[in-house]
Amino acid sequence: MESELLERIKLDGRIPSHVAVIMDGNGRWARERGLPRYAGHRRGMVAVRDVVEGAVEAGIEVLTLFAFSKENWQRPRPEIAALMALLKRYADSERQELKAQGVAVHVLGELDRLRAGPRAAVERIVGETAAGKTMRLNLMISYSGRDEIVRAVRELARRARRGELDPDEIDESLFGSVLYTAGLPDPDLLIRTSGELRISNFMLWQLAYTELYISSVYWPDFTREHLFAAISDYQRRERRFGRVTAG
Repeated sequence: MESELLERIKLDGRIPSHVAVIMDGNGRWARERGLPRYAGHRRGMVAVRDVVEGAVEAGIEVLTLFAFSKENWQRPRPEIAALMALLKRYADSERQELKAQGVAVHVLGELDRLRAGPRAAVERIVGETAAGKTMRLNLMISYSGRDEIVRAVRELARRARRGELDPDEIDESLFGSVLYTAGLPDPDLLIRTSGELRISNFMLWQLAYTELYISSVYWPDFTREHLFAAISDYQRRERRFGRVTAG
């Protein structure tokens, strides 16, 4: 049975096509309960499952989750090992259900930094869900917004050096075509959990006109109802994209 809030946002009809999420607060959730950080990350996996299912229910076309930043490699080695183990566990345990839901998983970032086990699990979930048409799920892993932009610049520079590209031909559309998110619409809505007011080097190019929604809820406690509340808030906004409304 659909929740009242889900019914309301679907009746409105203005469902954001692309929702991005900075999943923050796992460590604080664990600390406040006297638990190790790993427990917060593990509980965060439950939130991922619930939010993905909620996104499918709401009719979102693209859901992008910031799962592991390039800067996260600087964390203590035991925590990194735990996060990679959870990534492998998620990919192995969720791929059949995601496939059944029609969710196509894409993993974006510097994946060559992953060890063999997690990388193989990532490749399996991407391959086995590739035919999904209901929703695209982007998992950003070993990702950095600035690094993505530098990577794109280098690719365009290589093309120009080979004589395949006139630098004067470079525009926003061409630049966007060499980003990890090539071919996708920019996020309509960015949700950040745990109350932090920053975007943390996430999708710096793509978020130029994205609506921001800050939730005070730690990620492990974030549910599909919180997602629906963010969409409801989005539906009350007027998106101008730098223009002035007449009148």
